[in-house]
Amino acid sequence: MNFKVLLAAGALLATQSFAIIGIGAHYAPNFGTSMKGLGTDKVRDRVDVTDAGEVKMWHGGFDEMMQGFGFKVWVDILPIIDIEATFNIQFGSYDATLFIADPKASLAGGELTYQQIDLEVELGGTPFGKANPKFVQMNGDISITYPITFIPIIRPYIGGGLTYYLNTFILNQPFTKKVVGDTYNSMVNEVLSDPLALVSNPNAGADLGNKVSETLVENLQDAALEEGLKQSIGGHILVGLRAKLPIIPIAAYANFKYYFGGDYPEEIDPGHMAAEVGVGFAL
Repeated sequence: MNFKVLLAAGALLATQSFAIIGIGAHYAPNFGTSMKGLGTDKVRDRVDVTDAGEVKMWHGGFDEMMQGFGFKVWVDILPIIDIEATFNIQFGSYDATLFIADPKASLAGGELTYQQIDLEVELGGTPFGKANPKFVQMNGDISITYPITFIPIIRPYIGGGLTYYLNTFILNQPFTKKVVGDTYNSMVNEVLSDPLALVSNPNAGADLGNKVSETLVENLQDAALEEGLKQSIGGHILVGLRAKLPIIPIAAYANFKYYFGGDYPEEIDPGHMAAEVGVGFAL
């Protein structure tokens, strides 16, 4: 009787413990990536967006671990090597503030005072809605892996492959300056060109201030939504393992990846390291 039990257990382990194909979802944090801000004091460290300083801006940075998630498809049917395709989305949040001079002071020729507006934007090409600005990096990996051992149930492996990078822009001084352009001066000069408007409407300055602020913020939000993703090519190496019980169509996996190459904004210092921990269906 014991011999039959051992024979059945051996036959079960001898069957394919690893799927021909699998698909899963995972948690994918990024380690070591940081973003350089303009400083810690918004007022002291703000920079000019217009030549005469009527519009200024400031943005912060981040140095904490970037959060992320992703999806994976893998194929184990090939002899000796396996293939997996991965798509990860990772992100870090930062603050950005626009400072807009009160047009009433500009119209009166007095010292400029500023309205401070904390910006919220929606980034085109990403799955996030309107919120604090984010640096979002997305990458697609095609990996070839080689099993280190052929132990039943647990399959450790090493490998590497190509990476296709997609990165968002940073809401920085050059981008803001490009979007703002001469909008502020044009709107103020339009009122100055009609002195009667100031006489007939004592609230013209205040109304203009609200209109200028709304226009500049709306222009920035529209530009952020329309701005494309920066694309580049690089590669990665990885070490990982998958675990799957026989018959049960569920697998767990964990990878650690080191990336190289890729094109990033100048404010970003990439950490090049990421983990993937997830589960999936395996057939």
